[in-house]
Amino acid sequence: MTAGSGQVYVVTGGCGFLGSHLVRMLLEHEKNISEIRVFDLHLDESLRTLSNDRVRVRLISGDISRLADVQEALHGSHLVIHTASLVDVWGRVPASKITEVNVTGTENVLQACKEEGVQYLVYTSSMEVVGPNIHGDHFYRGNEDTEYRIYHKEPYPLSKAKAEKLVLEANGIKIKGGKMLYTCSLRPTGIYGEGHELMKQFHRQGLRTGRCVFRALSPAIEHGRVYVGNVAWMHLLAARQLQIHPSTLGGQVYFCYDSSPYKSYEDFNMEFLSACGFKIIGSRPLVPYFLLYLLALLNVLLQWVLHGFITYAPILNPYTLAVASTTFTVQTDKAEKHFGYQPLYAWEEAKMRTITWVKSLEVSGKDLKDVGEKSNYCCS
Repeated sequence: MTAGSGQVYVVTGGCGFLGSHLVRMLLEHEKNISEIRVFDLHLDESLRTLSNDRVRVRLISGDISRLADVQEALHGSHLVIHTASLVDVWGRVPASKITEVNVTGTENVLQACKEEGVQYLVYTSSMEVVGPNIHGDHFYRGNEDTEYRIYHKEPYPLSKAKAEKLVLEANGIKIKGGKMLYTCSLRPTGIYGEGHELMKQFHRQGLRTGRCVFRALSPAIEHGRVYVGNVAWMHLLAARQLQIHPSTLGGQVYFCYDSSPYKSYEDFNMEFLSACGFKIIGSRPLVPYFLLYLLALLNVLLQWVLHGFITYAPILNPYTLAVASTTFTVQTDKAEKHFGYQPLYAWEEAKMRTITWVKSLEVSGKDLKDVGEKSNYCCS
C-alpha cells in the first residue's frame, strides 16, 4: 500500500504515556492506515521520526479545550482515538481545569466528529468511572455488569464519568454526510509500563529512603493493573472492529485488563523495583490506618493553607488512601467476545520490559542525580 491510500486516524493526547505507545502500536500492527495525526498540547518531536514510506505521522499542536483546534485536527479523518485527559487526584491543578480538559475537551471531540463527518470514536475512559469508591466497598473480580455503589466526589473521576456518559450517549447520532457516529469506551485499570510517571516518582522516593519501601498498606488488598502495551493493543482492536461491527461495539463499555497479578499497589510496584535492589520493609502495615488517615487530612489542611503560595500536592490524601486501601479487580471476557481481545504481551514479558525501563532510569543517572548521596545507603 502506498502512502495516502489508507485511512487517517487521529490520536488525541498522542504524546502522552498511553498515546505514544498507541501511536507505535498502530504503526506496527495496523496495515490500513496512511496517516496518524498526533494531536497534543505539547508535542514529542521524536514521534515525527516514526513516519515511513507507508504511514505518515503528523504532529499537530492544539488545545483539546478549543473547538477550532479539534476541528482542524479531525478534518478529513476516518477515526478518532480520544486518549487526551488530565489525570490529577492530588490537587495539582484546579478542578475547573480538569473539567475543561476532560469534559469540555470530549464535548469538542464529539462536536468535531459531527461537523467533520468522522464516523468512529474510541474513548479512553478509566476504572475510576466506577471506583473504588471512598466508602471502602470492595470490587472483587467484577465485570461491566457487576452492581457497585458508584460515588463520585473528586474532580478527576467525576469528569471521566461525565465524559464517558457523553461519549456513549453520542452513539448513533447523525453526522455530516447523513452517516451515523459510532462510539465505544474502554476502561483501563491502573496502567503501568515504560514511561509511567508515577512509577518514576516511586523509584525516586525509594532512592531517598535507601532503596527501602516501608509498608503502609495491607498486602491483602488487591488491585487490577494492566500493561500499557496491552491497553494500546485493546484500543487498536476496538478501533478496527468498531468499523466492522458497529452495531455490536457501538455504545458499549469494556474494562481493559490483562494477566498481570492482582496485588496491592506496594507489592505490585516491588515486582519491578526489587530488580533494582529495593526492599519492602514489614509484612504488615507499619503505621495504623487511622494515623495514615490523619496524615491524609493534614495534607489536605496544608494544601488549603498553602494555596496561593506554593503547589502542595502530596500523593497521600483521603481519596488516594481510600483507593489504595480498597480492593478493585476486574475479570471479564466481554472484550474478547465482542472484538477478539487477548493480551498481546504476557505478564512475564510486560514485567521484563518494565524492569528494563526502570533500570534505565539508573543507567541514565537521572533519578540518582535527583536524590544525590541519599541513594548510597540501604536499610535491612
